[in-house]
Amino acid sequence: MSEDVIKVEGLTKVFNGSLVAVDHINFSVKHGEIFGFLGPNGAGKTTTINMLITLLRPTEGKASILGSDIAKQNVDVRSSIGFVPQEYTADEDLTGYENILLCADLYGIPKTVSKKRGLDLLNLVDLAPFKDKRVQTYSGGMRRRLELACGLVNRPKVLFLDEPTLGLDVQTRAAIWNYVRMLKKEFGMTIFMTTHYLEEADALCDRIAIIDHGKIVVVGTPEELKESLGGDIITLAIQKDIDITELMRKIEHVVDVKKENGAYLIKSENGEVTAPLIIEALRREGHIVIRLSLTKPTLNEVYLQYTGKSLRDTEESREAVMAQRTTLGKART
Repeated sequence: MSEDVIKVEGLTKVFNGSLVAVDHINFSVKHGEIFGFLGPNGAGKTTTINMLITLLRPTEGKASILGSDIAKQNVDVRSSIGFVPQEYTADEDLTGYENILLCADLYGIPKTVSKKRGLDLLNLVDLAPFKDKRVQTYSGGMRRRLELACGLVNRPKVLFLDEPTLGLDVQTRAAIWNYVRMLKKEFGMTIFMTTHYLEEADALCDRIAIIDHGKIVVVGTPEELKESLGGDIITLAIQKDIDITELMRKIEHVVDVKKENGAYLIKSENGEVTAPLIIEALRREGHIVIRLSLTKPTLNEVYLQYTGKSLRDTEESREAVMAQRTTLGKART
């Protein structure tokens, strides 16, 4: 097996001849890694997943999963992947167990196999005690775990998760993270996930592609992306209104100094080393420090650097808002 499980070259999707949802993107996903698409709603994340899982035909470009072309060998692609959409799709009038058996039937899995596998999956996601309860009685977290079990019923080599924790509370979200980590650790599963939660991408993903307006702007590990900003940020304020910019520039590891609203923003290659040196230099010059703080780069700052806006401040499209409301409406937590 090639190390690259997913290969994407120039993948593009245009709707109605003019709306470019995904714009000539290129990336690859390695065997056994969790690869994340990070971006706001409407950035092209779900459209990309829908092309990869063969629900949408690309306008241009090509992609393959485990060596199978998504356009020419879609049957082979579908047999090797699992998919957990952001919407809740389980039949509320059926039990959790019946939903899993229904998914198995759609894959053509024999009943003699699916019955045992269904029980195993319910145990895997801690739903065995509720297997005979109708889904309409499930909480949002239970529903999400059931969707995950259904996505695993065909024992996929590649699992696609579209906004896997949308609408869940913090505690339930953390539980879903643990299930995702377990799939990678115990089964060596390759996972492609989309998210607009910064902390989720940081906590789960081995590598992240930041996507904005249908274009991938940067790809790397969370640490690589943070390090690309060039260092830590030290915020400093002194008692006297005296310009100390040049004094700060002379200190070891200082990369840049900016003065904003009476405070200094000092970028350093190593904040832990630089902060004591700053205090000592100011003491020697007779300055009194009234505020000093050290912050490490965050993914939101990375997103701001590469797209020019904060991910938290990005407006959602009307379609994305409506989809999110539908999901949230079904989430009983």
